Amino acid sequence: MVKKAPRRTAERILEVTLELFNRFGEPNVSTTLISAEMGISPGNLYYHYPAKDELINSLFDRYESSLNELLNASDNVRDVEDAWFFMHSLFELIWQYRFLYRDLNDLLSKNRRLETHFQFVLKNKTRSVKALLDSMVRAGAVQMDSREMEPTATSMVVVLTYWLSYEYVRDPRRALEPESAQAALMRGAHHVLNLLVPYLEAGQRTHLLSLVGAYNPPAGA
Repeated sequence: MVKKAPRRTAERILEVTLELFNRFGEPNVSTTLISAEMGISPGNLYYHYPAKDELINSLFDRYESSLNELLNASDNVRDVEDAWFFMHSLFELIWQYRFLYRDLNDLLSKNRRLETHFQFVLKNKTRSVKALLDSMVRAGAVQMDSREMEPTATSMVVVLTYWLSYEYVRDPRRALEPESAQAALMRGAHHVLNLLVPYLEAGQRTHLLSLVGAYNPPAGA
């Protein structure tokens, strides 16, 4: 039982760090603040994570692992409804680790490991979205020339990656607060999938509009 205590402390440190990073932004959170929030000494924190970058990297590793597991399901998407819930799941994961996207450029400029791995993240997102498009084409939900897949997938990934930045600029005081989460995620899923409207089969286009009406709050909400 004694041997489990350090692992539990390390786990709690990551949980508290993620909450603080998401709430205040990574640049505004020091290891001193994290240790104070937990009620432990800075030395105890350093025992588990000797540098702030180790906290960032550990959280990113968790994000990347969950992301890759989710992206691997993209070839199971057959229609607009599948795509809607797939995109919403992606946005929920991004929201869970939103500090990475809120402070993306700053993090990449300071952390070489993150800079390298985020390039893999973009490649994996693009690969996954292309697989989604290919699957929807084969199912008859989408009509798209193979030459259009690459730029369409890239455009979808750009919106997916930078949507929270757009939300933050649009409403800096509220955009990244928990009470704004669902509205922001729904708007993001809507705008990513809206890029498919010119290629959707007529019934699928109608179904997308019905999903937007059912789930997506008005832009001013």
